[in-house]
Amino acid sequence: MDARLQNRIQRYGWNCAVDLYDAAWADQLRPGQDLMLALAGLRRAERVLDVACGTGLVSFRAADMVGPEGSVLGTDISERMVEEAERRATGRPGVGFRRLSAEDRDLDGSGFDAALCAFGLMYAPDPVAALGAMRRALKPGGRTAVVVWGARARCGWAEIFPIVDARVKSEVCPLFFQLGSNGVLAAALEAAGHGDVVVERITAVLRYETDDDALMAAFAAGPVALAYSKFPPEVRQAAHAEYLASIEAFRHGEGYALPAEFVAAVGRAPS
Repeated sequence: MDARLQNRIQRYGWNCAVDLYDAAWADQLRPGQDLMLALAGLRRAERVLDVACGTGLVSFRAADMVGPEGSVLGTDISERMVEEAERRATGRPGVGFRRLSAEDRDLDGSGFDAALCAFGLMYAPDPVAALGAMRRALKPGGRTAVVVWGARARCGWAEIFPIVDARVKSEVCPLFFQLGSNGVLAAALEAAGHGDVVVERITAVLRYETDDDALMAAFAAGPVALAYSKFPPEVRQAAHAEYLASIEAFRHGEGYALPAEFVAAVGRAPS
């Protein structure tokens, strides 16, 4: 797909998801964010770039880690995500946000100590180009730390993509789980000019208390939100039923405990 078209789909899709995103995903993604931040090793007074920042879930945590002597700039392709993050940043000096795609070169040579990207790299039309932009924004020896979803077979919600694509071509991210395959994330960091790459993989559980919670997260608050917004009521009902059937094996009481895998990595810009 043309990169501009894919970025436009991402922009409009995350604009659709912003109001529900935190309720659906803040707790679920926390273990992966924890791992990425541990690998990043942020220190007081550092300057940090947070790419695909969304509502600022990682940006504000990074700001707490670098303290008032440091600063954090969050960027996202969705203007509504940026607006929400800016609203939450009111009264917090040293934290700012801009609308930029992950591949934009506006920040080349900015001299950040660290660049972060939590669960955004899968959506970039060219992940190596996005990682290259992050590296160029760093000072010599700076760190890029990212986290992505792991292998498709280890992520219990993965059937959402074929279920949606069977009804309307979402073109969300045809290679969504590719970066989680063995060796792929490390190779991408190295191809983008990083060295000393370290990769860690963890399992997690995504917990939903009700059918409605699971459906909201999968359809309205995540990567297929734009396609889902086009579904008439009868199509939504059929898609809901098919998705719930796909996760039935993970039912836990009235809710669900879906398996998940996260892969995080860190690499350094040349000194």
